[in-house]
Amino acid sequence: MAVKKSYLERSRKMKNIDDIVVKESISIIDVLKIIDKSSKQLAIVVDDNNKLLGTISDGDIRRALLKNIPLTESVKNIYFKNPTIADINNSREEIINICKVKKIHQIPIVDAEGNLIGLEVLDELISREKKLNKAVLMVGGLGTRLQPLTENIPKPMLKVGNKPILETIVEKFAEFGYTNIVMCVNYKSDVIKKYFGDGAEFGVSIEYVLEEERMGTAGALSLLKEKITEQFFVMNGDLLTNVNFEHLHNFHVSNNSMGTMCVRDYDFQVPFGVVDIENTKILSITEKPLHKFFVNAGIYMFNPEVLDFIPQNKFYDMPSLFKKLISEGKNINSFPLREYWLDVGRIEEYEKANKDFYTDFNVPK
Repeated sequence: MAVKKSYLERSRKMKNIDDIVVKESISIIDVLKIIDKSSKQLAIVVDDNNKLLGTISDGDIRRALLKNIPLTESVKNIYFKNPTIADINNSREEIINICKVKKIHQIPIVDAEGNLIGLEVLDELISREKKLNKAVLMVGGLGTRLQPLTENIPKPMLKVGNKPILETIVEKFAEFGYTNIVMCVNYKSDVIKKYFGDGAEFGVSIEYVLEEERMGTAGALSLLKEKITEQFFVMNGDLLTNVNFEHLHNFHVSNNSMGTMCVRDYDFQVPFGVVDIENTKILSITEKPLHKFFVNAGIYMFNPEVLDFIPQNKFYDMPSLFKKLISEGKNINSFPLREYWLDVGRIEEYEKANKDFYTDFNVPK
């Protein structure tokens, strides 16, 4: 019987993780830059003696954003102070088991005194499993606000940069291992089918669902009931974004969500002084107040059982589905986007997308 090697025995030279090790005095914005630059998806917080204090992830920062915590504040009050850890003497198999039981993707390695030794990533410990989760893309819209550009081609096939919007979306999903694509088509579906075919040329597998009539962003999902068995994404086909779909998936799972909606912050400044009145009495005056909201970003993740709440063969939009799930007491969560995002719905947005593409998507001209 083979002897299981400990982490120490397996690692003659410890992986360099200095680029993601921080102190709790670091600002949120600075640690955000570190996480974005690293492939590890988190930073590790230690004290002056290198003792592990906790971890801070993309999800921790998003929750801070939802609470309107300024990015200039330190991470002291937002990082996770009780992370799951592995001992330096644990074997590879033991570390994999800990990660699977705790449903985590990364785990700090410490010595007997709690000093940080390294970091293991589950995907690097085991061969990457093919992700079965489907990405359902809503690409049947008429694109009336973009006419005359959409007179001969569907909106998702408009070129931004050197390729159709829809191709960029497919590539982004494939980048994170989500290669099972479903396209809900309607208007000029032949153009989409001819371009993408079965998806093999793009490294994915594509199946098409034809909406015989307009069914709304949620109604079309009723056509998928027999085809969805895993958690799945839904995304509007006219969005240009750099969202990390793996982060969204992990967030959905870790929060035990039935449905997760990506949201964007939206600011609106009233151009006048706002007067707060009770009967005829003036209580206060606020000069040109700035109101902040979170708005629907058109990207979602669902559990398969959500399909049971969608009526068959009926127009049904996504807000109606979320209202239904909320009224039924289901666990519904929001995932705030901080990555590049643009709804290419009007001519001016289409022009902006073409200006942004080469800088925000690191594509050479």
